[in-house]
Amino acid sequence: MRARRTPLVHYLVALVLGLMGGAGISELGMSTRTDLMGVPWLVSVLLLLLGAAILIMAFQVHRYAKGDRKEMDLRFAVNVLIMSKALGVACAALLGWYGSQALISMGHAGAPYYTRVMQECLVASLVCLIDVVAGAVGEWLCQLPPDDGPENPDRRKSSRRPMADATDTADRAKIKANSSKRPG
Repeated sequence: MRARRTPLVHYLVALVLGLMGGAGISELGMSTRTDLMGVPWLVSVLLLLLGAAILIMAFQVHRYAKGDRKEMDLRFAVNVLIMSKALGVACAALLGWYGSQALISMGHAGAPYYTRVMQECLVASLVCLIDVVAGAVGEWLCQLPPDDGPENPDRRKSSRRPMADATDTADRAKIKANSSKRPG
């Protein structure tokens, strides 16, 4: 089984779904006058730390793939790849969620509540954008070189026999004929 890069369309679908969800929550919060908008500052800090941790782990996998690191549990490498993919897609959805809340709050920027929501959501959107990039970079760093299995292109080349061309065959015949004519 080969792990493939996350297609760009997955990020876009998550972003659009997040935009729709965030806009829906914003409208619901405004119509019912409940406090559903915004994001605690702690969430932004934790998302940033999570992105940094996954990027550091992905760099360790990259060091192993380059040969700078001798040993690594392959389950760790696979888990880091999965976490990188999940971070990128989840933060794309959160980017849409918080971005739509920030955009809706800009229309009511005169009210202190909406000013606070707008600030929180803009910071969270920036952190989510950073995490989307960190997830994509982490996914790229987790690419392992092919092993010596059947998918390795070098192994396929070495298993084929080189075909002798016509001039090579003629040269061999001349050398053989000349060596048999020599007295000796």
